[in-house]
Amino acid sequence: MAYDVIVLGSGPGGYPAAIRASQLGFKVAIIEKESLGGVCLNWGCIPTKALLKSAQVYEYMKHSADYGIHGTNISHDFGAVVKRSRGVADKMSKGVQFLMKKNKIDVVMGYGKIAGKGRVEVTAADGSKQLVESKYIIIATGARSRQLPSLPIDGQKIIGYREAMVLPNQPKSMIVVGSGAIGVEFADFYNTMGTQVTIVEFMPRIVPVEDEDISKELEKQFKKKGITILTSSEVTGVDTSGPGVKATVRNASGETVLEADILLSAVGIAPNIENIGLEETGIKTEKGKVVVDKTQQTSVPGIYAIGDCSPGQALAHVASKEGITAAEAIGYIEKKYHHQPEAIDYNNIPGCTYCSPEVASVGFTEKAAREAGFEVKVGKFPFMASGKASASGNTEGFVKVVFDAKYGEFLGAHMIGAGVTEMIAEVVAARKLETTHHEILNAIHPHPTMSEALKEAVAVAYGEAIDI
Repeated sequence: MAYDVIVLGSGPGGYPAAIRASQLGFKVAIIEKESLGGVCLNWGCIPTKALLKSAQVYEYMKHSADYGIHGTNISHDFGAVVKRSRGVADKMSKGVQFLMKKNKIDVVMGYGKIAGKGRVEVTAADGSKQLVESKYIIIATGARSRQLPSLPIDGQKIIGYREAMVLPNQPKSMIVVGSGAIGVEFADFYNTMGTQVTIVEFMPRIVPVEDEDISKELEKQFKKKGITILTSSEVTGVDTSGPGVKATVRNASGETVLEADILLSAVGIAPNIENIGLEETGIKTEKGKVVVDKTQQTSVPGIYAIGDCSPGQALAHVASKEGITAAEAIGYIEKKYHHQPEAIDYNNIPGCTYCSPEVASVGFTEKAAREAGFEVKVGKFPFMASGKASASGNTEGFVKVVFDAKYGEFLGAHMIGAGVTEMIAEVVAARKLETTHHEILNAIHPHPTMSEALKEAVAVAYGEAIDI
């Protein structure tokens, strides 16, 4: 079987790469070992948002009296919540199947391993093998849950994100180790549904990659919800011999033992780069990821790598853009695309966390901007002062902006509150267009909206605030 382009993996990086390559006139095959759509559509981005939506609806129902609406016997069916989430994921995976047919992309089910330049050996579920050939290969093998020696995942009492999405019964108590996006989203979901949740974070603050003000606010809101948070803490051992799990936690105060029905390990991800033929092909890796140039090409010409297995941020939207970049780079080489694709600006990548309140950010944090030598102007606008936030009952959080005081460059924005994951795109576009504070202040924002908070935060930074 001969193709122009083979894509190894059909996640949010792989399937856009395949589609873009097909649009450019290439004959394309995509190889997938499990389900079209990869982790994101089946076990990550999409089904978790479905779970969180159910939790949000349940929370609204429990507090409906705050809106003048009275309900009785408010309850939830945990199994039905999980079933709905799986249904959403299944629908999205079927959508990718449709896109493959629409774009005339062949889908080869099985485990793919590079067997030399331009060749991929595919092992099917029944053990049969076939060789697929092409001029170009795009590696999009994604990542999996990272495991710590002290937290061996058994799928029963110590679980990863996959098991957390499909537990047959809701646990009464849960320990969540790690407070990145995966950790805080599941902590929020289970807490809202009624599980007693404790977060254990090794770093001094939760969501440690975010601006410090965001971390403080999210910790405050989580504690108000009844979530216990232990920072600067490490799980040194676990005991699963009893009915639940006992976790030994060490911090500056000494050691303590936490008990819960279940422990969720959310300590990050590990790229899937083993046993895919990198060593045999001579493809260079560094720090557990495939080394690539600005077009995503590896050290071996004709072989590209995108998504979680390459050095960029491990985010679905980054993988998608990298996949398109790789396809267009191949198109340029083959004279099917009119110019070399633009290099991705990894300092203008939005990050979104879908707990409640939501978190969204892009660019420099205030601390990073100062450490980079910028003299900064900082503005912060609380949603408490927003008419739309008050009307909707979502006054938690704020928008914080960071500008270069000398030239007015929009260095970064950090948001926490209802719907901020939808608002951050304005900042991404503004920074892409090299917008300054002047353009934001003079772009009329609709009233009443949550998005007004961005303009107001900019106004605060420049001493022009009206509503605070």
